[in-house]
Amino acid sequence: PVPQNGVPGETLSPTQPFPTHPKPLHNSVVTPDTAAGFTPIDRWDCARKIEKLRWDGPFTPPTLEGSIGYPHTSGGGNWGGLAIDPERAIMILNQTQMAQVNRLIPREEAKSIDRSKMQYPNELYEMTGTPYVLVRTALSSFLGAPCSPMPWGTLTAVDMKSGEVKCQIPFGTLEELTSWPVTAMFRKTGAPNFGGGMATASGLYFIGASMDGYFHAYETETGKELWRTKLPFGGHSVPMSF
Repeated sequence: PVPQNGVPGETLSPTQPFPTHPKPLHNSVVTPDTAAGFTPIDRWDCARKIEKLRWDGPFTPPTLEGSIGYPHTSGGGNWGGLAIDPERAIMILNQTQMAQVNRLIPREEAKSIDRSKMQYPNELYEMTGTPYVLVRTALSSFLGAPCSPMPWGTLTAVDMKSGEVKCQIPFGTLEELTSWPVTAMFRKTGAPNFGGGMATASGLYFIGASMDGYFHAYETETGKELWRTKLPFGGHSVPMSF
């Protein structure tokens, strides 16, 4: 069973399929108590925002008041997909762990919105043929920090036989995303990322994808980073081997 009570006129499915092997790998907790931020002040700002929004799990329907979408539409399993090491029966998945706000606006009211002033990450979707327009924004603090729990980017290795998570580590840093000094703490936050990785027969996992511009090599079995180098540009496609 999944949440009901969407907007007037909407028909929601009473159930949705949930994976069991492995179980869902994305974080499913977003509450005022788990709010993140760069400082205590913007963590308070995030907690206040979360408190006012509807969140009943990943199938929370959009509402007029505003609902949390988690995972973010650019997050979860991400663009690059997963990599599989068939010899070791390990699956590795790159994820962005960020949330957004989905708000439906009656079509007549939406006519007053100045679309020219809507810049990313604010998005507007016409949804032609429905009574509503969708406005989607990042769930972030006034300082621009994601409000969802850290880490905001992860690499997860799963034992394909048991379905259990072998390890999960933060992936990506804020090095190229903020003008704030990158302290040791900020290196552990993980960060939004785009792209997938490649597993090799030798037990290595290679991936770019991170917004900080690094290209990495990890040990498939342990998730230990063995090597990294800075690329001149973002490496957001899946690596190739020759």
